[in-house]
Amino acid sequence: MKRKPMPMKKAVVGASLVLLLSLPAAVSAAQDVLPNTAASTNNNAQTEQSKQILVPAKAVAESLGAKVKWDAKSKLVTIQRGENELVLTVGKSQAAIDGKPADIGHAVVIKDGRAMVPLAIINAAFGTAVNWDIAAGTVSFETDDYAGLAGYYVYSLFNGQHDVVLSLMNEELKKALPEERLGLLVQQLSAVYGQPKMQQSLAVGVNGVHTNVSMAYTMKGASLDFTIRFDADGRIDDLAINPMSVTAAFGKPAYDRNNYTEQEIVIGEGTFALPGTLTLPQGEGPHPVVVMVHGSGPHDRDSTIGGAKIFKDIAVGLASHNIAVLRYEKVTKEHTFKVSAQPKFTLKNESVDDVLQAVNLLKNTQGIDPSRIYIAGHSQGGYVMPLILDGDREVDIAGAILLSAPSEQMTDVLIEQQNNALARLQQAGLPEEMQAAQKQAVAVWTGIAELVQNSSYSKDNLPQNFPIPPAYWWYEQRDYVPAEFAQKQTKPMLILQGENDWQVSMKQYEGWKEALKARNDISYISYPKVNHLLVEYDGVSVGMEYNNPAHVSATIIKDMAEWIGKGKSQ
Repeated sequence: MKRKPMPMKKAVVGASLVLLLSLPAAVSAAQDVLPNTAASTNNNAQTEQSKQILVPAKAVAESLGAKVKWDAKSKLVTIQRGENELVLTVGKSQAAIDGKPADIGHAVVIKDGRAMVPLAIINAAFGTAVNWDIAAGTVSFETDDYAGLAGYYVYSLFNGQHDVVLSLMNEELKKALPEERLGLLVQQLSAVYGQPKMQQSLAVGVNGVHTNVSMAYTMKGASLDFTIRFDADGRIDDLAINPMSVTAAFGKPAYDRNNYTEQEIVIGEGTFALPGTLTLPQGEGPHPVVVMVHGSGPHDRDSTIGGAKIFKDIAVGLASHNIAVLRYEKVTKEHTFKVSAQPKFTLKNESVDDVLQAVNLLKNTQGIDPSRIYIAGHSQGGYVMPLILDGDREVDIAGAILLSAPSEQMTDVLIEQQNNALARLQQAGLPEEMQAAQKQAVAVWTGIAELVQNSSYSKDNLPQNFPIPPAYWWYEQRDYVPAEFAQKQTKPMLILQGENDWQVSMKQYEGWKEALKARNDISYISYPKVNHLLVEYDGVSVGMEYNNPAHVSATIIKDMAEWIGKGKSQ
């Protein structure tokens, strides 16, 4: 995707942010450029010139997410970012990049207590393209240097450079993250994780909506993953910050026959457009198709949880049965902060609206049978299924599949979930401290449930300082009971449930059966070993197994395919 040039003000590294190396002060007043190099006011010339100038090592390196160490005895400056390391010696023009000698063309010098090094050697060592404005004494980046801009955004965020942070964001994100909220965000992150110490990894990817820069940082408390999302104009449109999880590499399941193609699609348009993937079986169509609906929380299109990719498995598995699958980034994943800034964000906004847009898109997609569009929801995605079917005003949905879906009111489900977790920890004989922590979780969630059910409050009279914002989301759905809501609906449903699931129990499964016993268009199947990730697990599931690489049960995919195969085209 071609990006438009972004008219960006050069970002400034304030003097107060430059943590000086413990070096003797120098009295030289010479300009920080190599011999015979003249400053230029022309931006392009200045960019070219910046490859030769001397820059303060610590200021530039830290803006790139690097860690700088000074050894006063040996006069060594060591700069490290991820697996790359640059070692410089004051007074020498020789350096080492990842242990290999390199000629930097000019000796490292000291000025005003700072180690001054050629900018070119920093860019060479770390594969960066940072520029330096001589007149202003600032770092800057080209408008299409997304990796550089993203790293500088994180640096500026944690160093109080709100003017820089705001200058990099588009208008929508500025509304969601005004300056006062930026300060609170950093305060909260710093209190838990401390300051970023070093960027461990970096990757740039493009989807139909954003250019995404994903970076992992070593922090004081734990490692964090930062995802910075750029819009088509090169401005930061949103971001996501999450604790880094370490799992084994994801491999293909046995039922992936590689008999499909995958194409990028975009659902909706404008501020909350979502990128997704359509997995289309090879061979003659038109094919039936399944739209996947996420569980609670911000999920990617694969529904990656620990070592499992639930939706990716279902997509390739159903493709082997000649069934297409559409999956997409959840709105709370792709537009995290813009969503969080909406005070009246609802369950419908989160999990219904995008599904209906996806259905409308599929009706006019080549290779898809518009009379055989099915919806499959996992966990909360199944919980909202009656609302999705209710919103299908043009009756485009042929049927629905519920995967580990709650049947009761949300707060009742949450209390039961936490009590289930405690009982399973006790059953498994896990350490007392884990049991004690879970008992505390039971108490916390019970208190939240009581607050939600308190008749003194409503969506029009919300309590102050609700512990799990947005409060409106909770009170707007307070009286929604999905199994009861589905009683008068007529679309066929397949309800699948793992018997080894602590998050959504067999009680919820039986709740669907009881509420819908008058309907003869519902099919039910449960699986003795299957946990909440739709994975067969031999032990007692308490969630600790989620980080293990695993795949959705082949039996579940087979049952889904057979049920869809029984459906008749209209």
